[in-house]
Amino acid sequence: MRHLSFSGVFPILKTPFNEKEEIVHDDVRKETEWLIANGVDGIGIALSSEIFKLSDIEKFDLLKTVIDETSGRVPIIMNTSEESTHYTIEMSKRAQEMGASGLMIKPPGFDGAPASYIEKHFEDVSNSVNIPIFMQDQGSTPISGDMAIKLSDSNENLSYIKLESIPTVPRFDYCNEKSSKDKLILFGGVGGSFFIEELRRGSSGTMPSSVLADIFVKVWNLWQNNKKEEAHKCFSDFAEIIKIMGQGQGLANWIDKYILFKRGVINKESTFSRSPGLRPTELHFKEIDRILEKNSLV
Repeated sequence: MRHLSFSGVFPILKTPFNEKEEIVHDDVRKETEWLIANGVDGIGIALSSEIFKLSDIEKFDLLKTVIDETSGRVPIIMNTSEESTHYTIEMSKRAQEMGASGLMIKPPGFDGAPASYIEKHFEDVSNSVNIPIFMQDQGSTPISGDMAIKLSDSNENLSYIKLESIPTVPRFDYCNEKSSKDKLILFGGVGGSFFIEELRRGSSGTMPSSVLADIFVKVWNLWQNNKKEEAHKCFSDFAEIIKIMGQGQGLANWIDKYILFKRGVINKESTFSRSPGLRPTELHFKEIDRILEKNSLV
């Protein structure tokens, strides 16, 4: 049976690391609890979690911690993308066995495989598991609207797509025109940068960083209650900090965890990112502090 019930705000967890670049599982639990307390509809573990810098053992240790802490209160979406179909299936089956509610998978990109091979990749993975899959239309490995619609039409657990190849708005328009919400559910990405534009086009949800989860939940709830101008104003109030957070994975990972620390979610000792990656300057941190104070986020 086709799964169509995921909707709302599904923030992507930021993985707290200490100075030795070890995962701080106590702060993973604190962040998870903070997200749930702020009314999120689900939690993702994905690229913004620095999952691409984790070993397989670490990925599943992280997933286990989040699943244990949530205790079924919200669905957990696990990114199991790998460059081979065989490896992606192996990771996807393991995530399902551990209790993930859904998967997120981006196309393999290293070999430049033709579209038909990418379609076969998604079909084979979807046939190997019984939980829904978010196809990830990601900048370096995009999924065309035609491919997404074709895959969702023919595979019941490929009913979701996270649209984050810029520009996202025309991709929303195209998928809305050519498909329907009983086949293909559209979520936004790109850190939530185009959340309002996506909501106007019937987006079923968003997957931003965890850092401003409470703000995204507030905007979502206002929109669902038909308070659209109020939702737009609320989102616009935080445009400056969202812009600073959207500076690419290397820098954003440091910035996001610094903000989580400043907001009292994680400890200062857990604000490190794994190498390699740009580290913000002191001027960056001062700029962030100013905006956090201006927006009453600390």
